[in-house]
Amino acid sequence: MTAIAAAGRGMSELAGLLADDTRAAFCLALLDGRAWTAGELARHAGVAPSTATEHLTRLVRGGLLAEERQGRHRYLRLAGPSVAQLIEDLAGHAPAPPRPAGSLRVAAAGTALAYARTCYDHLAGRLGVTLLDGLLRQGLLDRAGGLAVTPAGWDRLAALGVPTEPLRGTRRPLVRDCLDWTERRPHLAGALGAALCRHLRDLGWIASGTGRAVRLTPAGAEALPALLGVTPADLAPPPREETGGGRA
Repeated sequence: MTAIAAAGRGMSELAGLLADDTRAAFCLALLDGRAWTAGELARHAGVAPSTATEHLTRLVRGGLLAEERQGRHRYLRLAGPSVAQLIEDLAGHAPAPPRPAGSLRVAAAGTALAYARTCYDHLAGRLGVTLLDGLLRQGLLDRAGGLAVTPAGWDRLAALGVPTEPLRGTRRPLVRDCLDWTERRPHLAGALGAALCRHLRDLGWIASGTGRAVRLTPAGAEALPALLGVTPADLAPPPREETGGGRA
């Protein structure tokens, strides 16, 4: 078998791992960066535990998931940032998902994810895309020779209190575009994307919502517009949907 044929076979096997609704749902759920139990993933995908076990074993053997056992529990997580990148990129190229149907709670959850969420360890959704656009607009990132941090960007990161030495020596790509599956435009990934997400949490500018959703705090709504060169309205979350006097 030639090298090209072998590579083609490997691609086919990888595509086969994700060519199943249940396995794809598991991988998308794990984009929150946490380790899930097999039971949690089974409930999330609406399948029997025995079915989940079969699918999870295939994903582990295929190198997409890593597992660890603690007592009776089996925990699964994405095998690393490169796998998270693959899953998010595939989601970004998939047809746009339909507007959530059903209860207001389901619709609100979909709206919250579209506004801001974690993509493994960095920010995604409208807030994540606005973050990348703002860093470019402020001259803190530049695309002249490929996406890169500018000298002014390094200075601003240090002024914000972001630890820069680990970023300068990281083996992981420092900055990378990640196609956002709801916005259909890139948000910021790579080591800097992860560091900024952590730092914004530490500053109290963003906080965890439900699941992968992230919410902008009042402190973040006040501070981020100046950093990104946008107006507060640009960062405003979508209004809550209401029914005529009913309970949400």
